[in-house]
Amino acid sequence: MNQSIRNIAIIAHVDHGKTTLVDKLLKEGGVFRANQQVEERAMDSMDLEREKGITIKAKNTSVHWKDKIVNIVDTPGHADFGGEVERALRMVDGVLLVVDAYDGPQAQTRFVLRKALQHGLKVIIVINKIDRDNAEPAKMYDKVLELLMELNASEEQFDAPVVYGSGRDGYMMYNLTDKRENMTPLFETILDHVPPPFAKPNEPFHMLVSNIDWSDYVGRIAIGKILGGKVNVGDNVFTIRNRDGKRIRSKVTKVFEYSGLSTQESVAGVAGNIVGLSGFEDIDIGDTLTADENGHPLPFTQIDPPTLEMQFAVNDGPLVGQEGKLVTSRQLRERLFRELKTNVSISIEDTEKAGVYNVKARGAMQVAVLAETMRREGYEFLVSRPTVIERTVDGKRHEPYETVWIEVPDECVGAVMQNLANRKGQMTNMEKHPHSTMIEATITTRGLIGLEIDVVNMTSGRGVLSHLFKEYGPYAGEVLTRLTGTLVATDAGETTAYALVMCQERGKLFVGPGEAVYEGMVVGENPRNEDIAVNAVREKKLTNFRSQGEGVATGLTPAIKLSLERAIEYIAADEFVEVTPKNLRLRKRVLKEVDRRKIARKERSGSDE
Repeated sequence: MNQSIRNIAIIAHVDHGKTTLVDKLLKEGGVFRANQQVEERAMDSMDLEREKGITIKAKNTSVHWKDKIVNIVDTPGHADFGGEVERALRMVDGVLLVVDAYDGPQAQTRFVLRKALQHGLKVIIVINKIDRDNAEPAKMYDKVLELLMELNASEEQFDAPVVYGSGRDGYMMYNLTDKRENMTPLFETILDHVPPPFAKPNEPFHMLVSNIDWSDYVGRIAIGKILGGKVNVGDNVFTIRNRDGKRIRSKVTKVFEYSGLSTQESVAGVAGNIVGLSGFEDIDIGDTLTADENGHPLPFTQIDPPTLEMQFAVNDGPLVGQEGKLVTSRQLRERLFRELKTNVSISIEDTEKAGVYNVKARGAMQVAVLAETMRREGYEFLVSRPTVIERTVDGKRHEPYETVWIEVPDECVGAVMQNLANRKGQMTNMEKHPHSTMIEATITTRGLIGLEIDVVNMTSGRGVLSHLFKEYGPYAGEVLTRLTGTLVATDAGETTAYALVMCQERGKLFVGPGEAVYEGMVVGENPRNEDIAVNAVREKKLTNFRSQGEGVATGLTPAIKLSLERAIEYIAADEFVEVTPKNLRLRKRVLKEVDRRKIARKERSGSDE
């Protein structure tokens, strides 16, 4: 065992303060100079993470405190990124469970804690944000203990130490009555309660690859905890591939150690430490690296299976190539399959149709993040509505079910309950909070698609929804998730305020004046469950008495702009989201109205027989 090292992961529900807490640990560990200006949430390195305020990728850092090295892995709190959490937990010996002193344990708290307990990790409870109004730290600590019992924690895991404090304000305490000073109580608790990494320094080098990084200079970097021996630059090692057991000989060209927010080159990696190694042409998460030619592969935990699938397809719309540089089938396929190298929780398959690929994932948000990343890289493509991955059990059709928690203002409870009933959700619990009500229900993953948009609309943005995969169960029958129809453009061109004022009488608009539209593009929402064809480019006929713009824009309501995640959940089965670097457009799969009518007639005559 390496007594000078501790390896920990920080786990929590979304927005309970993990990444901010890491900032303070880095600051107190001397990573930043006293006068250095540091961005908040320094560990959130992706633009998307900063914009959404969530962690997407598990990331490593380390802090030196009293001659000890504390390696910290910041993990996502969202269940869609469960694969990232799984990988992070393979590298550590203990976890900091961060819980908000006002909200208490939430859906993803349960998800990440269950994973940590399954790995047999030591738990340290951090009751965070005790400075919040109406915070109840003591009560929330009791709720965490109840959750530990519910998840069958061992006696040792149940006796987890607790600290209270505020990551934002930079203090932690053993007791609520202690003086509010600094982060020392947390550091001391980590050193006292998290064991040094179990590693065998006298054995040949071996390591499980838990993460993959990429550098333009050295290529793929394999990241993991060294479980035995040591590795030097220039050493010959063998890669035992997880997918086929094949052994490939390689030479280690660089060893990286994590210090603060940067990586530093080192001459060697020692047992127990988390390091990055380069020198491998083809290496994947789950592979084993070993100096022993006859060494055995290390066990790799299987990731939770995907429950949703959707199609990524080449953009065949009339505006293709005007905004993105990467538009061909080959470019799209290469980019999607490259994602598999670093993202173990999704799978991608070719389909019978050229230029169409099936992407399977844990949730719509995970796919939305991939799509958003790709559009920023200059790709143009189409994304379909998510469909659930079904199974056959004992000859019967089964589909995934989820537990959903919805916190809503008291006056909105009735509307949310009605929406759940329409989606065949079964309420299992209801809890009254000081200013809100928490509804717990079981619902099919199909019924969950688009529910978050409805909750936001029904509660004017005040509702909070989180969900967790529960199990596969019998097929629930037809579920109606979208009760509205669409306004579909009949003509191509640039929208005019004159035409949009008339279109607005039919429903809500998704486009404003001066935007490019084409036949088959969805330009708005019809409150009734049917599609209406509209002309959004009609121009006002000029006369001697009127100017073109006179009185036109009056009464034109601003267009609704959906985010990519919302757009994916909003569209119907016969629609696509067209994703380009500059725009998101909703459109019909079949653009020409004549062709859509033919298909509808065919389907009707088929069902009549």
